[in-house]
Amino acid sequence: MLTVGFIGLGLMGGSLSIALKETGESFHFLGLDHNDTHCKEALSLGLVDEIVHDLDDLQTCDIILLSIPVDGIIAVSQQIKNIKETCTIIDLGSTKEKISNAIPKEIRQNFVTAHPMTGTEKFGPSAALPNLYKDKVVVLCDMESSGEKQQYVAKTLFESIGMKLVYMDAKEHDRHAAFISHMPHALSYALANSVMQQEASKSIIALAGGGFKDMSRIAKSSPNMWEDIFRQNKTNVLEAIHTFQAELKKCEKMVENEEWETLNTWMSNANTLHDIL
Repeated sequence: MLTVGFIGLGLMGGSLSIALKETGESFHFLGLDHNDTHCKEALSLGLVDEIVHDLDDLQTCDIILLSIPVDGIIAVSQQIKNIKETCTIIDLGSTKEKISNAIPKEIRQNFVTAHPMTGTEKFGPSAALPNLYKDKVVVLCDMESSGEKQQYVAKTLFESIGMKLVYMDAKEHDRHAAFISHMPHALSYALANSVMQQEASKSIIALAGGGFKDMSRIAKSSPNMWEDIFRQNKTNVLEAIHTFQAELKKCEKMVENEEWETLNTWMSNANTLHDIL
């Protein structure tokens, strides 16, 4: 039986617990979270077998999973000590370069930096879903810095829950993630704020259709978590936002100048994105 420690008992950690249980392997799950309510919920939902209250209580774990905000991942990685030589530590953060560079040399071979490309706007243990990870991509970064055993454990774990493995340099990952994940979150927050400043709540309820709901859905995501992500990936996020602003400015000018054919071509080019997706 493998002992697995979860640091962070929210959506990502809770869903991973469910997914691992469904593999049929034998695990004993320990949970650590600064939020007492999350600890109680995780126990009552059966996401963990036992709650611990200190990092030292995870020293005997075979696997430690960090599913906490990215600033917290860096802080915790620098506090982990006296783990087993064979222990595999996997972080699930949405940024990778600063995390990868901050891991102490003493445990770097134990560490695998990963980003499962999945999630919802909800958070907390009650948000955990059985199939959150199934058929989704997980990006494994800077694998040459991880030990051979740790690489094997991480690959096996993610494959066992139905994920597709992609390998990438951490710096490269952060730039791509800024355009595909981080900037869209910024846009969703901006959309929500711009509408709320102009429209009464009754009008929003009456007129908001599927398109608006889809685009604003991720504005319900945790502000604390996304503040950390924007801070860690500042340069790439700004580049992505500036690129988007340039495209939006094109649209503004075409509408202003009544360049309808050009606008149609511009929108048609955007349609081709879904040939890829």
